[in-house]
Amino acid sequence: MRRLIATAAVLLTVLGTSTACGGDDSGSGSGSGGSGTKVITITVKGDSVTPNGDRVEVATGQPIELKVTADAPGEIHVHSTPEQEFEYDAGSTTLKLTIDTPGVVDIESHTLDKTIVQLEVS
Repeated sequence: MRRLIATAAVLLTVLGTSTACGGDDSGSGSGSGGSGTKVITITVKGDSVTPNGDRVEVATGQPIELKVTADAPGEIHVHSTPEQEFEYDAGSTTLKLTIDTPGVVDIESHTLDKTIVQLEVS
């Protein structure tokens, strides 16, 4: 049931700006450019995550796919309005979202206490 709820939440449109938990403001993220889907590859292994605080530019309303590869199940927190939490399984999981309001949105692992990526939405 929890997996079903998480899957349904992934399909919802995420609106938002962010002002949450902090993190560093470094680098550029991975993914495609233009108005197509922005793909961000995330790897979680033990207590490490990559990317780790990278800033990625996305257009308002641009589809975003978080392609998560993890050695254990976990959760990603998106500091948007409303805030969202997405579960992932061990192995590979693809999470889909769209941000419709300009601003900076932190995507974090609260378990690891790390900022994974900051979306700069414009």
